[in-house]
Amino acid sequence: MNRLAIVSEESGAEALARDARRERRRALALALPALLLVGLVALLPTGWLFWLSVIEGEKLSAAHYLRLVEEESYRRIFWTTFEIAAVVTVLAALLGYPLAYWLSRLPERWANFGLVLVLVPFWTSLLVRTYAWLVLLQRRGLVNQGLQGLGLIDEPLRLVHNWTGTVIGMLHILLPFLVLPVYASLRAIDPACLAAAASLGASPVRAFWTVFFPLSLPGLLAGCLLVFVLALGFYVTPAILGGGRVLMVAMKVQENAGLYLDWGAASALAVLLLLATLALFALLARLVPLERLLLGRS
Repeated sequence: MNRLAIVSEESGAEALARDARRERRRALALALPALLLVGLVALLPTGWLFWLSVIEGEKLSAAHYLRLVEEESYRRIFWTTFEIAAVVTVLAALLGYPLAYWLSRLPERWANFGLVLVLVPFWTSLLVRTYAWLVLLQRRGLVNQGLQGLGLIDEPLRLVHNWTGTVIGMLHILLPFLVLPVYASLRAIDPACLAAAASLGASPVRAFWTVFFPLSLPGLLAGCLLVFVLALGFYVTPAILGGGRVLMVAMKVQENAGLYLDWGAASALAVLLLLATLALFALLARLVPLERLLLGRS
């Protein structure tokens, strides 16, 4: 009887394994059209750009990449791009985390209303929002007039056509992309964790930093990663608020391809930026499990 039971269990396990394989094949068949579409609209153009970046004339060459390393102007563009992206990400974290925390402590009805207000900028065109900041921050804009009216400044501040204006405009546009994943992560934290910490003698501040903040860290990292990656590829906002004085990689790609018709240099810039982004994502994925990083789960 025991032997028959063992044989029956083994056959049952084999049947379950066959069913699992059959289910995976069905899922792959259902996902195949979407995978083909992604390959056509994403992977194929990326491969084409990579091919253009290693072609000089009619032969393979690394000349375009060597130019990026050797010329000071390209190094400065990359430094400006990553510097602005890092500053915008840090400021978004400093402003967005307290906002998301406050929203997560509100009753659900008021929290939903607050999220609607966070999402309001998405209802307006990116171009319109950028020009709105240009109107607000220019020498005779509302910001400078308000500060002068209050007697805080004697002369108008230079807030546009420079690094400052670019950061302000990008921060306003990208802030919701940090608030939303952080809010979702904070909402998922069980309030009983803080109650347990308090029952063990932890003060509210210590309970927050030792219990609550570590649990919300995956959501914060996911939001920071999203903001940083989006900031690396910004074009419209730095082009308008930077006034041509702030040159980022996306702007140089457009200039090489559209103005000089140098597709090799433009492709090399785009590929190098893509590789840097993937390297950053891989580094964060080693620190935080991939599922937690993408979904912001604690």
